[in-house]
Amino acid sequence: MKPQILQELGNATLLGGGVVNHTILSECLRIAPNLVAADGAADTALALGHTPLAVIGDLDSVSDRARKTLGQDRIIETPDQMRTDFDKALDVISAPLVLGVGFMGGRLDHELACYNALVRMPNRTCILVGEEDLCFHVPARFDISLPKATRFSLFPMARLVANCRGVLWPVEDLDMAPWAQIGTSNEATGGRIELFCDRPGMLVILPRVYLPEVVLALTA
Repeated sequence: MKPQILQELGNATLLGGGVVNHTILSECLRIAPNLVAADGAADTALALGHTPLAVIGDLDSVSDRARKTLGQDRIIETPDQMRTDFDKALDVISAPLVLGVGFMGGRLDHELACYNALVRMPNRTCILVGEEDLCFHVPARFDISLPKATRFSLFPMARLVANCRGVLWPVEDLDMAPWAQIGTSNEATGGRIELFCDRPGMLVILPRVYLPEVVLALTA
């Protein structure tokens, strides 16, 4: 059973233990005001002047001071060592949209594990927001409007067939896989982009400045 505090939230910002830019966190909280911290990110949240609704993880990183400040009713221990704190947090948060901050730009193994979790939980609408880029798993059909020459990268995390209109280099019935054909550094031709995938597993990477457009495209 999911903890009552995390049931049927509005949009949520999930804070991780990696690189956290205060400006980016504030931007995400305007879109997704319900703050949840993954383990030791609770200390980061408090240091930046924010009090998370909950802290999720195996709790090997959160300080005693943070525990005391937040109180036991906000602590959700998930001791499974076979899963990352991001994975477990994303699994228990019931929100129409989750923005993940502090999961990109730090340790590469941690970052890769987050991309793995995005693909394994395609029913969760989650955007990872970094200093320069954002990354998200797309549904079977994804539409967005972007200015001409905007970088639009496709990275498959599974074998799939993709079609994409509105990009400079054509993607037509393209058999893609992480060990074979990928689609990074494509560009928008200006206007609407339409992406179709025959199965789950496609990640899209865009410049962070287009976060509002991505949020609209994924939640409309």
